[in-house]
Amino acid sequence: MADSLVESPASSSSHLMNLGGMNQLSADLQPGSSSGGSSIPSSSTSSVVASSSSSSTSGGQASTLLISVATQPAHGLNLAEQIMTNSLGNSSQAESQKPARPVEHTDEDEPETKRKKIDKPETKMIEKLEARLGGILCCAVCLDLPRTAMYQCIMGHLMCAGCLTHLLADGRLRDQNATCPNCRTDISKNTPSRNLAVEKAVSELPSECQYCGNEFPNKSVEYHENNECEERPTACKFARIGCQWRGPMHEAPSHETNCTHPKKSGAEVMVALQSHDVRAAEEKKLFLTLIDLLSYEKIIFNDLQMKPYRTDEYVHCLYYETSRFSAFNHQWVVKSIINKSQRDPHQSCERDITYQLVLKSKTTSPLTMHFFVLRGPFSDIKANTQIYKHDFTETETESPFKLMPLPDTAECNRLLAAKWINFRLIMFLASK
Repeated sequence: MADSLVESPASSSSHLMNLGGMNQLSADLQPGSSSGGSSIPSSSTSSVVASSSSSSTSGGQASTLLISVATQPAHGLNLAEQIMTNSLGNSSQAESQKPARPVEHTDEDEPETKRKKIDKPETKMIEKLEARLGGILCCAVCLDLPRTAMYQCIMGHLMCAGCLTHLLADGRLRDQNATCPNCRTDISKNTPSRNLAVEKAVSELPSECQYCGNEFPNKSVEYHENNECEERPTACKFARIGCQWRGPMHEAPSHETNCTHPKKSGAEVMVALQSHDVRAAEEKKLFLTLIDLLSYEKIIFNDLQMKPYRTDEYVHCLYYETSRFSAFNHQWVVKSIINKSQRDPHQSCERDITYQLVLKSKTTSPLTMHFFVLRGPFSDIKANTQIYKHDFTETETESPFKLMPLPDTAECNRLLAAKWINFRLIMFLASK
């Protein structure tokens, strides 16, 4: 047993260590020792074997000191079994003290919730490219894809033509510079540039029909809504005789087949036709008046330009006025106001322009004038024909403010956004 212990190399045992007091330990392990004898007492908890390799001065023989600590797990084990048991135990302990290698986890080792996050993609719907482009190319004011011209400020923020004119009109009414709603840079009539690339891209993006809900290219959705959509609202063909039905286009044939208005008597039909007769009479009167005025001896037209001004009151009101011009040997000006001189017209969504003809020179005889506004040769104003009449006297030198017959509020904003308003005024003097 002692020979086998001595021959074992010290470097191959992971449980060997050098301890102090080796002479004492070696003496305790010698046969015939008074303390231990040749056997290990059963009550001891550990066995120590010490050997040392050195050159003896007396005999010159090599001696080896081997120290091993083995825990005695049970009674009745001899020294070799205890050392082997201790060696295996220390090897296990050393392995447990090494850094743990990464453990490869499988799907079966993961919790159910964690496996779902790793393996399964999220179920959230991915937004379509068309929708993302629509959010990028939309107008910065109304947040909608425009069907008209698209402009941009100097920083590149997009605005449709209608919103641009609305911003410019608001700036004019507030007597402030109009600004971009995103970057707050100043914009004017000539500052924004038209973005043709965005207009072409928007025209190809899908747009939803407001009636049927189907998607069409933005450039053709208006034609579809007006001419092709089967869900577009339409009136009965017997509306002129009093039928009030309105419904989808595809339901019109079945309604017209069962419509009761064609079966009504002539007296009932005539009641419904009265409103149409009134409108026809107004149009006819306007036409006949124009024909009659063109037969007058004294007819003058002037291409005028109205410029914006501010009153000197505490609350500055906006008004427009032309320079003096000559007609029928008298001096005249045209003056216009917004929303009948409303205090804060920029807070109103509905806007209109009213104008008056003002006589600036003195007259000794009454002047009966017919006048109306038309689009001039250098103007893009969209004004309908509406003839007004006023008798100018020495004391009555201003006509009442008459409505400038514009199609809608958008046209009014477009005129307010311009630097000045160009139009043609036609005047007729009735001979006495």
